[in-house]
Amino acid sequence: DPLWRVLRLAVTLVHELGHASVGVLVGRRFTGFVLRGDMSGHAVTVGPAGGPGRILTTWAGYPAPAVVGAVAVVLAVRGWSAPVLTVVLAVLVAAALRARSALTVAVVAVAVVGGGALWWAGSPTLQAQVVVAIGVVLIVGAWRHLGAVIATPDAATSDPGVLARLTRVPRVVWNATFVIVL
Repeated sequence: DPLWRVLRLAVTLVHELGHASVGVLVGRRFTGFVLRGDMSGHAVTVGPAGGPGRILTTWAGYPAPAVVGAVAVVLAVRGWSAPVLTVVLAVLVAAALRARSALTVAVVAVAVVGGGALWWAGSPTLQAQVVVAIGVVLIVGAWRHLGAVIATPDAATSDPGVLARLTRVPRVVWNATFVIVL
């Protein structure tokens, strides 16, 4: 549990950046995000209050850690750890400009410093091992986060609750889509 309290912030970071990335891809404007110590967070994208763009942006959070984790593992075992770290560092530096809380700034800063040190001084073997480990943490963390949201079915402000409100499709269906992707 003590280790998970720290690692879950990385999973939440990827979750929130998943919202932001898909939001930008569908034409929304990413204005900021916050991570909270209780494993929650919030990403803000500006655009229409409803419609496919908002739905895709809202849906993207829970699958993001598992997808990013799986891609990281596959690329690391194929010898692409340094490019993965380069992309991660670029995304984190860009995200740092949108951090809206002290905890968020601290988490992003630690990730940038750690990732930068690994990229700069780590051997290819160490880089691959760390990238695989982070990928596995993201995959396991995605399941833990999804389990937590499924265990609180009355949370109207959770992603599945918002999706149910936006589409009138029940939360259980949205949760099933997350399970399928994870």
